[in-house]
Amino acid sequence: MTDHHTGQRTARAPGSSLLVASLAVACGVAVGNVYFPQAVAPLVAAGLGVSPGTAAGVVTATQFGYAVGVFLLVPLGDRLPPRPLLVTLLLVTGTGLCAAAAAPGLPPLLGASALVGTATVIAPLAGPLAAGLVPAERRGVVGGTLLSGALAGMLLSRTAGGALADRLGWRAPYVLAALLTFLVALLLARALPPLAAPSRQRYARLLAEPVRLLLGESDLRRSSFYQATVFAGFSAAWTGVALLLTGPVYGLGADAVGLLALVNAVTMLVTPVAGRLVDRRGPDPVNLVCFVLVLVSAPALALGGVGGTPGVLALVTGTLLLDVGMQSGMVANQVRVYALAADVRSRLNTAYMTCAYLGGGLGSWLAARAYGRYGWSGVCALVALLTGLGLLRHMGARTRKAATRARRC
Repeated sequence: MTDHHTGQRTARAPGSSLLVASLAVACGVAVGNVYFPQAVAPLVAAGLGVSPGTAAGVVTATQFGYAVGVFLLVPLGDRLPPRPLLVTLLLVTGTGLCAAAAAPGLPPLLGASALVGTATVIAPLAGPLAAGLVPAERRGVVGGTLLSGALAGMLLSRTAGGALADRLGWRAPYVLAALLTFLVALLLARALPPLAAPSRQRYARLLAEPVRLLLGESDLRRSSFYQATVFAGFSAAWTGVALLLTGPVYGLGADAVGLLALVNAVTMLVTPVAGRLVDRRGPDPVNLVCFVLVLVSAPALALGGVGGTPGVLALVTGTLLLDVGMQSGMVANQVRVYALAADVRSRLNTAYMTCAYLGGGLGSWLAARAYGRYGWSGVCALVALLTGLGLLRHMGARTRKAATRARRC
């Protein structure tokens, strides 16, 4: 079967399930490149002789670089054939990771981190590609599958990164990440079919299109704002928890951050369920539940500041609520965004993901400063504040929709 908007074959064609699985693996490896620095940043500080807050700039540089890559490179998903585009980006990412592993000081590491973040934008390219390969009624499930792959990369990269850094130094995770990235480039070079690009528009026009879509589509604006606020809180929490666990309250190594992340692997099972709920009930009810989960995570996380076993249990509970809420909300937001127009999905996703990762980068930046001034409680208050902004916007949208329905009746 063929989608007449994109010219791409849907998942009813032979081999498409294997392709979706390959894209999920690629998403996991690519997203892992953004997140493993959260676990190794404290060891970067010790290895390069800088403060932990300064070393956290590696996380911020990667996330801001990712936002730049989403804005500048993801629109090319509507202009270039997917196989050469994705393989080239993976090769550039692998090269940037090698440069980071060899960085002699913090400034070169920051530059290499920004390059890695900019090029490792496989996940936002894979989402629209997969959406064009499946029938509309399966997009929630497929989106959840890709997000599960991305989540696996997020969790496992922090676990492996922290463990490797503790045993072999902070450079070892960068070497491993480079190797995995090159292997995924080989996988996609063999797995992706020679699909045609859905658009022949000039790059300059493609670049301007996400801005135009963001200004013109209210559902895109609110989905972007929802994800920006929640992801900012998510990034703030995980940047701060690395400082908390390796600081005087717990005195643990970088592998503790990875182990805490690994506990949250259950969220990989939740995102496909969230996708099915979105398919049945729509994105708005799922968004509401997700905001509440993330908001409740803030006081649970705050109890983690007491230390000891009670503190660890509080951190496990809080991060689990945080991860489930953020990831499930992303499924809902992306389904809402992809439903707006079939032939501009990459450009819609560009606007959405740029906003999301600008929020994430801002959250990491604010967390390092909040931790330095107010400690862990300041980071948790920041999580609650950022999530509250998104929830207020969502409740306002629900109130306006209810008023519109009442007038029509």
